[in-house]
Amino acid sequence: MEKRQELYAGKAKSVYTTDDPDLVILSFRDDTSAFDGEKVEQLSRKGEVNNKFNAFIMEKLQASGVPTHFERLLNANESLVKNMEMMPIECVVRNVSAGSLCRRLGVEEGKQLNPPIFEFFLKDDALHDPMINEYHIETFSLASYENVHKMKELTFVTNMILQDMFAKAGMILVDYKLEFGLFKGEVVLGDEFSPDGCRLWDADTGKKLDKDRFRQGLGGVIEAYEEVAQRIGVPL
Repeated sequence: MEKRQELYAGKAKSVYTTDDPDLVILSFRDDTSAFDGEKVEQLSRKGEVNNKFNAFIMEKLQASGVPTHFERLLNANESLVKNMEMMPIECVVRNVSAGSLCRRLGVEEGKQLNPPIFEFFLKDDALHDPMINEYHIETFSLASYENVHKMKELTFVTNMILQDMFAKAGMILVDYKLEFGLFKGEVVLGDEFSPDGCRLWDADTGKKLDKDRFRQGLGGVIEAYEEVAQRIGVPL
C-alpha cells in the first residue's frame, strides 16, 4: 500500500491518499485540543494509543454487525480505512448527564438518563458545532431521510454494544459522538472511537478516564487512556 499526498489535516488526525482510490490512510497524531482549538498541547503516545484503541473498537463493532470504515492497522500511528464521503453531522448519545447538556439545561452532572438522549450536531468548527435536528438536515440537504434513520439506528446499536463492554470492565459510558459517511452508497461508521470522543467514568469511584482530564486540567490524560485500554483488552 503506497502512501501518497495529505488529503486532509484535522485537529488530531491526518488523512493520506493511497494507490487505491477506495482506501486512505488515517494517521493519528499526538496533538490534543479542546474548546474548538483554544487549548492545544502535544501529549506523547496519544496518537499510538488512540490508533490502537480505535482499531479494537471498530473491529468489535464490525463483528457485531455495525459497518465501519476500518480495514486494518498499518503501524503504531496509522490505519487503513475506506475512502468515504463523510456526512457533516455528529451523532451524540448521552447515557448520563455531563458536559454541554448540563450547561444548556441546568441539569446536575451524573444524572442517569432513561431513555438515553440522542442529539445531532453540525460538524463545523467555525460555528462551534451547533445542535441541529432532522428538519435542519432535510432543509439544508445534509443527509437523506433514509441515511438519517440508518445513522440513528447504528448509533443506538453501538450504544448497546459498548455500554455492555465498558460496564463489564467497571466503567460507565457517559456519552459519545459518532460520525458516518457513505461508501458505495452504504452508511458506514467513520472517524474514530477513542477516549477523545466519549466520556468514561470509573463505575466505583467516578474517576474521569477520558478527554475531560485534558479539558479540566486534571492531568494524567494518556495514563487514563491507557488504563481504559488495558481494562477492555486493547493490545498496546
